Amino acid sequence: MTADLAQRYADHLAILQRRAAAALERGGFDHLVVPSGTQHFQVFDDRDYPYAVNPQFKAWVPLTRNPGSWLVHTPGERPKLLYLQPYDYWHVVPEAPSGVWVEHFDIVVIRTPEEALSHLPANPSRCAILGEPQSALGDFTPNNPEPVLQYLDYHRAYKSAYEIEMIAQATVRGVRGHRAAERTFRAGASEFGIHLAYCQAAGQDATELPYGNIVALNTHCAVLHYTQLDRLPPKPLRSFLIDAGASHAGYACDITRTWAHDRDSEFQALIDAVERVQLDLCDRFVAGADYRRLHLDAHLLLAGVLREFGVLRMSAESALESGVSAKFFPHGLGHGIGLQVHDVGGFAASDTGGTLDKPDGHPYLRLTRTLEPGMVVTNEPGVYFADLLMQELRDGPHAADVDWDRVDAFRPYGGIRIEDELVVAESGVPRNLTREEFARTAS
Repeated sequence: MTADLAQRYADHLAILQRRAAAALERGGFDHLVVPSGTQHFQVFDDRDYPYAVNPQFKAWVPLTRNPGSWLVHTPGERPKLLYLQPYDYWHVVPEAPSGVWVEHFDIVVIRTPEEALSHLPANPSRCAILGEPQSALGDFTPNNPEPVLQYLDYHRAYKSAYEIEMIAQATVRGVRGHRAAERTFRAGASEFGIHLAYCQAAGQDATELPYGNIVALNTHCAVLHYTQLDRLPPKPLRSFLIDAGASHAGYACDITRTWAHDRDSEFQALIDAVERVQLDLCDRFVAGADYRRLHLDAHLLLAGVLREFGVLRMSAESALESGVSAKFFPHGLGHGIGLQVHDVGGFAASDTGGTLDKPDGHPYLRLTRTLEPGMVVTNEPGVYFADLLMQELRDGPHAADVDWDRVDAFRPYGGIRIEDELVVAESGVPRNLTREEFARTAS
């Protein structure tokens, strides 16, 4: 770490300690105990699933490959890290903890998972233990007390300067992968080939990426979470949608881009129109904005694009009110991002609980809070011509408000999604981490 980043980390740790102390007081506990997680094995087999670190653990330390370790925080004391470094000749043994961050912890190296028991607090009943059931060790069984989680999850939406830098560094990897993916698409590769090119450029394999890459060609672009990865490219090659991220020190980025193979095609013009909507929305991600309103604004703007391109005959307002716009834009506008791709606390009314409801008719929105400075959220409007949803629309009461010849013209291209990550500022427009990196690497 640079001196500046080291200071940001120290400030971040101080924030976590304050939050933990407040959360423990809310729950009536003396200690916060967080296991890093354990390996999971497939049923009737000795093969393990890819290890995924407990997000509550990696919030404190930049460790993502250390199952069997524990974090202990007692207010007023230095946090303690129980670091599992086993004797093992079957696998690579984790190196000793190193880096500027280690100076902030009392670190105890343990050689077996069971050794942690002698270093954990004496009374498990006085501990808020945050983790999954498989992490239980002796009497230290994760209890995940609601008052503690409600407080921590709510405040996780506000990112420290250190966290924003980690997301930005993940974005550097992600943009590198996206640029390689577009080049590989232009060269005529298959979905699988594009995926491999992405991983190579990002420097991460499928188990290191924060989520499975969505690499879709032609009609596959209409499948929101398409992960099939065909081994042969379709003929003719029409369109390409990639929704792919990267990781850095436990933090994720999440980026989506769409391209037409023919840069002069009408579908590319439609992509450009959706991108203009996305950029318009980006400027609205300001402190005080209700994310639910932004989602509805996206529907109005996208319905206007569909009307402009002759797909819809009804007004944007009617398309939203009738649910027609949701047939073309069926998912939410975005979500919080950070330690998890879909970060927790998106519906939290306060740090004491409660839920902010989604707008009626919009069940897939993942964020309903009012935007505040320090939040990092995504903006990902889209337009899709999915067979199932188009058939539902054709069979419904508003079929006459759609030009089905226009739908059929766009159907072979699948759909469009454009996604950026935005840091909400104290005032004015947000910082766009995604476009900032695309601009920095422009040739």
